[in-house]
Amino acid sequence: MAALMIQGCGSDVGKSVLAAGLCRLFADRGYVVRPFKPQNMSNNAAVTEPDATGRRGEIGRAQALQAVACRTPPTVHMNPVLLKPQSDVGAQLVVRGQVEASYPAMAYQARKAALLEVVLDSFRRLEAEADLVIVEGAGSPAEINLRDGDIANMGFALAAGVPVVLVGDIDRGHVIAALVGAQAVLDAADAAAIKGFVVNKFRGDPALFDDGRRWIETRTGWPDLGLVPWLAAARRLPAEDAVVLDTPVGGGARRLKIAVPILRHIANFDDFDPLRAEPSVDLTYVPPGSPLPGDADLIILPGSKATLSDLALVREQGWDIDIAAHVRRGGRVLGVCGGFQMLGRSVADPDGIEGPPGSTPGLGLLAIDTVLTGDKVLAPCRGLTPGGAAYEGFEMHMGRTTGPGLARPWLRRADGTGEGAISADGRVFGAYVHRLFDSGPARADLLAGLGAASTALDHRLQVDQALDEIAAVLETHLDVAALARLAGLGELRS
Repeated sequence: MAALMIQGCGSDVGKSVLAAGLCRLFADRGYVVRPFKPQNMSNNAAVTEPDATGRRGEIGRAQALQAVACRTPPTVHMNPVLLKPQSDVGAQLVVRGQVEASYPAMAYQARKAALLEVVLDSFRRLEAEADLVIVEGAGSPAEINLRDGDIANMGFALAAGVPVVLVGDIDRGHVIAALVGAQAVLDAADAAAIKGFVVNKFRGDPALFDDGRRWIETRTGWPDLGLVPWLAAARRLPAEDAVVLDTPVGGGARRLKIAVPILRHIANFDDFDPLRAEPSVDLTYVPPGSPLPGDADLIILPGSKATLSDLALVREQGWDIDIAAHVRRGGRVLGVCGGFQMLGRSVADPDGIEGPPGSTPGLGLLAIDTVLTGDKVLAPCRGLTPGGAAYEGFEMHMGRTTGPGLARPWLRRADGTGEGAISADGRVFGAYVHRLFDSGPARADLLAGLGAASTALDHRLQVDQALDEIAAVLETHLDVAALARLAGLGELRS
């Protein structure tokens, strides 16, 4: 079967978007396409379809998006190794959708090489059911200090016999140095696995870089496979890396102001992409070192991969004081997943799942208590918002929440039971549901409760349209026939 691997000269050079665009491009030509990323590191994740045993798992959000691009349900084999950072030097290891353990970085390096067989087995499974597998690398193959035991880039490519296309990001500058430098530091076998290069995120007249492209070809010997312009539609896709939160969002005329503090271990922040797209909403991500804005209408405490640690950060930053003052002024607070846990009276981790065993008081805004447990909840959910609009999403969390606050649920599940909690005055509310704002009617109902209008557009449809637009651009700016031949597809279907 055919396969092609997209690697990059660094993180955030556009690998995920290009892979998603290629998935849609080839799917639209009638191929059965599957996405694959051997190893991912992200706290933005999605719940998969059940496997043969009936268990659901979790994979990186980018691979779930790429599955949408392929028009196929996500499975654990699309991202068999997922690292979810819990500290600056450690991460939770998820293998084929299930939590294995938490590892310090050095300990994971010893564990990593043994995962190659798992990765290859998952790849072969996808290969057997598809005409084409689009593989995404992680970081850069030029990080040669990580080459021993590598399963994310060249270690996988050589073991699986998959040709590589290397992507450089011209928007950051030094793209010639990045591509030529990558070849200079790679050993001969790794460099030989690279069959061509792509320059991504170009702005302006493409002719201005013709000489640059020829110079890269001359110095590397790699064929030039295309110059991809800046993809404005990519902004409508879910982001996976928290680096995008460094870019300010919001501003302009007075709109509903929503503030989201950037927690150290923020997770699934793409939950709020549909809000960011609303013309009536000014969504502001607040970094550490800045107070929460006093004129915010709504503060959202987002998901977290390390609830106790991020709750400590909230206090270190004085955000707990900002939130209390916000509520006294009549403002509202929403907690999603880990943020919902933080709003309660206490959060306990008796088994040391996130770090040293312990417990800490919550913000005390909801009468609930959470105990972190070893069993992770991974499940789709659907139900009704307070105004009766239907929502669909998923739960993905450690912890069991109890307390009298649950007797006043914020949402209703499809079976009629309550979900989440809301304070007696209606100003503080939360739930475990991710992707709550994707549904147009549900988002419109929730925004109406805050005094704002909504487009009521289905965010999933907007994402699908963005994938179509990206695929169309790639059709005209990449040598698609050459990519098909490199992958082993032979002559390209029309």
